[in-house]
Amino acid sequence: MPTAANPNLHEVDWSKIPAPLDDGGARHLLGAKVPDVVLTATNGEQVSLAKLAGRAVVFAYPRTGEPGKPSLVGDWDMIPGARGCTPQTCAFRDLHKALIEAGAAHVLGLSTQDPVYQLEAAKRLHLEFPLLSDEKLALTRAWRLPTMQVAGLTLIKRLAMVIDDATIAKVFYPVFPPDKNAAEVLAWLQQHRRP
Repeated sequence: MPTAANPNLHEVDWSKIPAPLDDGGARHLLGAKVPDVVLTATNGEQVSLAKLAGRAVVFAYPRTGEPGKPSLVGDWDMIPGARGCTPQTCAFRDLHKALIEAGAAHVLGLSTQDPVYQLEAAKRLHLEFPLLSDEKLALTRAWRLPTMQVAGLTLIKRLAMVIDDATIAKVFYPVFPPDKNAAEVLAWLQQHRRP
């Protein structure tokens, strides 16, 4: 149930939320090889993005909220790029079948939240794809993903990547509004089909 501290996680007036600026934090990723780091997934598997065959879509987000619970900090919505993890994730859920039909062999979410926290979100949001936990920041550091510091936590800034056989083919960064990210990725996949 929405509260004043944490309003509806799905319905957001993006005109009242500050958009993130391109700080260059993801510029080095295009064409880069994915580090071989094993992460725990919400489906119980151990996953290394470097070992996934075919085309993978990975969207990263700072942290999903929990309905009825307070935000990490009181001004969460005013941190550029912070708000919108649930709308972004739900958009990938809603377009999951279309993303697969457009050539994605894998769709995965990524955050620094622990697997238990992520599993709650995966179940509540009825996700058909796993979320990966980089709670120890091993992949974030090895890949030099853009991050933000909030309430003493290191969170990944919102971005999405298309990975072809462990090489990054496309980076979407910054991402705003978050609920349109999956459609942008889908349009790119449809225009850049692999033979």
